[in-house]
Amino acid sequence: MLSKKNSPLNVADDDVDVDLLPFLVRYKDGRIERFLSSPFVAATENPSANRGVATRDVVINLSTGVSARLFLPSRAAAAAMAARRRLPLVVYIHGGSFCTESAFCRTYHRYATSLAASAGALVVSVEYRLAPEHPIPAAYDDTWSALQWVASLADPWLAAYADPRRTFLAGDSAGGNIAYHMAVRASTRCTVDGIDVEGVIMVHPYFWGPERLPSEAVWDGAAVLPPDGVDKLWPFVTEGQAGNGDARINPPDEEIASLTCRRVLMAVAEKDTLRDRGVLLLARIRDCAAGAGGEVAVALVVSEGEDHGFHLYSPLRATSRKLMDSIVSFINQPLVLGVPTRPFKDPFGYGMDTKRYCTTMASYGYDGATSASLKTGRGANNASNSKANNHGLLFACPAMTRPNSKTYKQQRLWPPAALLPGGTHVTKNCF
Repeated sequence: MLSKKNSPLNVADDDVDVDLLPFLVRYKDGRIERFLSSPFVAATENPSANRGVATRDVVINLSTGVSARLFLPSRAAAAAMAARRRLPLVVYIHGGSFCTESAFCRTYHRYATSLAASAGALVVSVEYRLAPEHPIPAAYDDTWSALQWVASLADPWLAAYADPRRTFLAGDSAGGNIAYHMAVRASTRCTVDGIDVEGVIMVHPYFWGPERLPSEAVWDGAAVLPPDGVDKLWPFVTEGQAGNGDARINPPDEEIASLTCRRVLMAVAEKDTLRDRGVLLLARIRDCAAGAGGEVAVALVVSEGEDHGFHLYSPLRATSRKLMDSIVSFINQPLVLGVPTRPFKDPFGYGMDTKRYCTTMASYGYDGATSASLKTGRGANNASNSKANNHGLLFACPAMTRPNSKTYKQQRLWPPAALLPGGTHVTKNCF
């Protein structure tokens, strides 16, 4: 969700109050200049004008201006009607560090169009208010209002085509953070009647904390997100009311354990500063579910050689396509009715080559370490895959012991299989 191409060439330091490049700059005179943006794209109900996807805008709350853009894939909708079934429903929350971008801009219009067409899903892309004019919790409250509106099925497209039992909350970067919190609210409140969150999809989500994880410790000058810049973000978007230890970006175990969704997909990029934070959150989600006596099916998608938000600005790149294919497959899994009683193994069912990593975890602070071993799904001849073609898709299985945070900080945990031991499956070249 970042693009340095829109960053200003010259900004006088004496005039700057807050520097959050490449997102925005706030000047001492109160002016705010946003640099991460793309042009507005109008909605159209003519699917032939938008890759076979009809779109239209809906105002959800007149008092706050909260609105959404709906994306209806015409071919999938017609097939669903003929088969007397309904489409998966994806509530999508755009990224932009809570302070930039829009559901109506070209970047997210194109992405939601592609998601709807590829997944055959009805996508509701939420337009929430931005900080600093509308500081946190405005983004959370607006998205919650949108989710309640979706649950009401008051819109004719939702009423005719959406399957509330197959609802997915999805978002990237800040939107991934919001998607997680909407899943928590839906788990702990009974006000979202008639909607059942099947899964949560977090792509390069923004979570942080007061202590550095390995991917956050050193900035090489090339990664999109410098750690010291991320340090400034949360105090800025909360109008100075919260720091980097805030539970909204550093969730406690008791909150994570409250999640009732059945599946979680986490996508991280190898070069992303937020990488280890996302992997650790996924491990905690599985661990907390096991500690509460249940199981959550979790999947980790790793994009090697990529940085934060790459898929939005290079959608035709091979890694972007593979990421989209992984998300589409996750959405189109058979409906899971109830909590799974067995470990989540090879949920996509492609029968592709797999490698099972049982990594020695003693050095990472895990209990019950085992020696490394390697197995493949089709025999030794299929065991090797070139690194250039590897788009790791990890399926986490049995519960594990969380790493000691102090030890974790001192280690470079990559590949992320180290965070998901105990029978983790790495599926390579699935798509």
